Amino acid sequence: MSDTPASRAAYFDALYAHDADPWHYHDRTYEIAKRADTLAMLPRLYYARGCEVGCSIGVLTADLAPRFDALLGLDIAEAAAARARRAVAAFPHVEILVMHVPAHLPQGMFDLLMLSEVLYFLTPSELVAMTDFAARQVLPGGDVMIVSYDGETLTALDGRQSTDAFTAAAGSHFETINETTRPHYHIRILRRRHA
Repeated sequence: MSDTPASRAAYFDALYAHDADPWHYHDRTYEIAKRADTLAMLPRLYYARGCEVGCSIGVLTADLAPRFDALLGLDIAEAAAARARRAVAAFPHVEILVMHVPAHLPQGMFDLLMLSEVLYFLTPSELVAMTDFAARQVLPGGDVMIVSYDGETLTALDGRQSTDAFTAAAGSHFETINETTRPHYHIRILRRRHA
């Protein structure tokens, strides 16, 4: 896969055109277990405003929705975003936008930034831009949750490398407060330091 936002968008548009749920979020054991772990490891029961980058078809988004006053889901693919909007239709406080992150970034402040299965699609320079976004727009005391596959990704950085690169770049602004590793994925939670 090419490393430009336009080629990435084309890749994902083609992927969703071929299969409405290419990762089998609803029936794949890996996805079900990972989603359960993600929800169980959220540091708070309730958040004011969250941002989920790479929301795909909205399966995790719908599970997160009851725990937020406002939740923004972002995806690079219009087909995925359209399905995500249907998945969260019962939650008027959830908004789904098509956005090529980090070339374009949402406005506002967040107390949770969810980065599930997204960082390894970014180049090293984009990872730095994503870290800058988190440092600017995650509130002091807010959380960044990184969930990532540990297998082969066919990208410049694999899941573990991208998580470590984000954590290293975020070092002066965030501290790791929790981490777990499962057979095929890991979860790391960073908390925004108070000034």
